[in-house]
Amino acid sequence: MTFRSLMVFMVMQHLPYISMLQFVCNCIFNWKWSRFLVLLYNVVKYITLVSCRFLISEYKMKNKDPKPGAYPDKSSGIVPMTLMFIVLCGSSFYLGGIFCSEKVIFFKKDETPMIQSRKETVVAPLQIKSLAFPECSSNYQDYTPCTDPKRWRKYGNYRLSFMERHCPPMTERNECLVPPPDGYKPPIRWPKSRDECWYRNVPYDWINNQKSNQHWLRKEGEKFYFPGGGTMFPNGVGAYVDLMQKLIPGMKDGTVRTAIDTGCGVASWGGDLLDRGILTVSLAPRDNHEAQVQFALERGIPAILGIISTQHLPFPSNSFDMAHCSRCLIPWTEFGGIYLLEIHRILRPGGFWVLSGPPINYENRWRGWNTTVQEQKADFDKLKKFLASMCFKLYSKKDDIAVWQKSPDNSCYNQLTPASYPPKCDDSMDPDSAWYVPLRSCIATPNQNFKKLGLQSTPKWPNRLHIAPERVSMLPSGNSGGFKHDDSKWKLRVKHYKTLLPALGSDKIRNVMDMNTLYGGFAAALISSPVWVMNVVSSYGVNSLGVVYDRGLIGTYHDWCEAFSTYPRTYDLLHLDDLFTAESHRCEMKYVLLEMDRILRPNGYVIVHENNYFIDAITTIAKGMRWNCQKHDTEYNVEKEKLLICQKKLWYAKLSQQ
Repeated sequence: MTFRSLMVFMVMQHLPYISMLQFVCNCIFNWKWSRFLVLLYNVVKYITLVSCRFLISEYKMKNKDPKPGAYPDKSSGIVPMTLMFIVLCGSSFYLGGIFCSEKVIFFKKDETPMIQSRKETVVAPLQIKSLAFPECSSNYQDYTPCTDPKRWRKYGNYRLSFMERHCPPMTERNECLVPPPDGYKPPIRWPKSRDECWYRNVPYDWINNQKSNQHWLRKEGEKFYFPGGGTMFPNGVGAYVDLMQKLIPGMKDGTVRTAIDTGCGVASWGGDLLDRGILTVSLAPRDNHEAQVQFALERGIPAILGIISTQHLPFPSNSFDMAHCSRCLIPWTEFGGIYLLEIHRILRPGGFWVLSGPPINYENRWRGWNTTVQEQKADFDKLKKFLASMCFKLYSKKDDIAVWQKSPDNSCYNQLTPASYPPKCDDSMDPDSAWYVPLRSCIATPNQNFKKLGLQSTPKWPNRLHIAPERVSMLPSGNSGGFKHDDSKWKLRVKHYKTLLPALGSDKIRNVMDMNTLYGGFAAALISSPVWVMNVVSSYGVNSLGVVYDRGLIGTYHDWCEAFSTYPRTYDLLHLDDLFTAESHRCEMKYVLLEMDRILRPNGYVIVHENNYFIDAITTIAKGMRWNCQKHDTEYNVEKEKLLICQKKLWYAKLSQQ
C-alpha cells in the first residue's frame, strides 16, 4: 500500500470521529458563548470533508486504472496532502478540546444549566375564573354520596350489596357545600372526646333509644356520653379487653399493633385499645344503627364506612395483626364461608381472629339468642370446620371470647389438594387488589418470597415504624435506602409544617388524613403528636399500602375521582402531596376539593404541597368554598413547588329543608 493510500484509509477511518465532533458541536450550538467557536469549527470541518472526498475519489480512480503513467509523480503531492491532513485534523480536535474544557468550566459556574433554558418554556400557572358554591339544603347534613340510603332501592338485596359503595354518575354530582346541623359546635378535644361529644354535632337518637340497656351511649343535656358498654361486654369494654389480653399475650408487648373491628358499633373497643398501643380501623356500614362511624370519628377514634358483602375490603392482603367481631351479625358460615376468606386475606400470617357472640359460649347463651342449643352447636361445629379448612387453628377460648390464629407459614397450605375446599387461589388473583374487586371462594396464600411477613417475624411496636419492611422491594425502585430517605424527608417536612401551622401537634387537631401517601412518612413523623392518621393510597397508583401496615400504621385504598367512605365533618386536617400532579388527568379538581370540604370539619385545616402550576387554581376554588388560604415556600424553598395552608370557616345553613 502506498503512503497516499494509507492516508486515504486513515481519513476513512476517522470519518466517524468527524461526525461525532459535528454532533457535539450541534448539541452545544445554543450556548451563546460558543457560537464563534462553532463557526470556526464548521469552516475547518468543511475544508476537512472536501479534502477527504478528494482523497477518496482519487483513491477510487487509481484503483480503476492501475496502469503506470496514468497519474503524475506520486511523490509530488505527498507532502502537501500530508501537511493539510495533519493541520485540519489537529484543528478539529483542538477545537473539540476547547469545547470540552469550556463545558466543564460552564458546569462549575452553574451546576444546573438546564434550569435556565427551561425558564424560557415554563407553562404559566393554571388560572380559573372565580366562583362561589351554593349551600346544599339542610337534609344533606349527613350526606355520604357513595353510600346514600336514597339510592339503595336501585341495587339488589343479595348479601346486602346495596350497602356497598355505589357512587352517583357525573351528571348527578352535587356542586354545593354540605351544611353542618343546626347548633353545631367545635368538637370536644381529645382525649376528653373519647367519652363525650356534643349531641347537636351527631343528632341521632336511634342507638340511644334502642341500645340504652347495653350502655353504648346515653344522652344527658347537650351531650352524648360513652360509658364503654356493648352487647358482649356488659361489664365495660375495659374488662372485656383485659380478658382478651390474657388470651393473646402479644397484645401487651407490641406484637399486635394493627386491628380491624368489623361491625364496630360506636367504636368503644377501638377506643380502649388506643391506650394499649393498638391502632384499630373500626368498620361499619351505613345502616339502621344511624351513624356508627360518625359517632366513632366524632369521638376521635379511627373509623371508615364499609361492609363485607360481595367485594374485597379496601385493604391489602396480610395487613392486620388482629381482626375482631363482637356480635357483629355477619353470617360467617353462610355462602361457603366467603366472609371468613376475606378475613383470612387481610390478616397477616400468625394473626388473630377474635369472635364473641353467637355461637361462642352457646351452652350458656343460647336462650338469649332466640334459637336452640342444637342450632348453635351445629353452627359452632360448622364454623370450626371452615376455619380449619382455611388453616386457622383455635388458639384460646374462655367465656364469651374465642381466638383463632392464622397459619404462621405455608406448611398448612402446601398440604391442600386440588380437591380441597376452599381451594387455593390461582395466579390470576392478585390478593392485594382490593378496589371494587369481587370476593372469590378461594384461599389467598402468603407470598413465599417474604420471610418476615408473619406476625412473629415482624418487629414489635414501636421499632417496626422505622424499619424498612420486605414489601418495599415490591415497589418500583423500592429499597431500604429509599425508605430511609423518605422517612428523613418527612421528619424535616413536618417540622416545617409546624412552624407554619402551630395547631399541628396540639389538641386542636385529632383526626388526620394523608390523601396520597407512599410509605406513610407523614403519619410516622406525627407519631408523637395526639393524632391518628388515615393513610390513603391511590387505587390507580403505586400499591404501597402493605408497607404502611407493615410499619404499624393504618390506611385504605381510594380513588379521589369519587367520594370517600366517611360522613361529613369527620377530619380536622387533610394533607395532600402532589395529588393534583398525579391525578388531574383523571379527576376534576373542583370535585376533589368539594369532597375535601364535605369531610373537613368547620375550622379544620388543609395542607397542600403541590406544583406551583396548580396553586392559584386551588386558591380560587378554595375561596369559593369559604376557605382562608395562605401560600408559603416549601422546606427547601423550591421555586416550582409551593405550600398552601387553608382553614375552613364555620358557617350555618341559610336554606330551609327542601
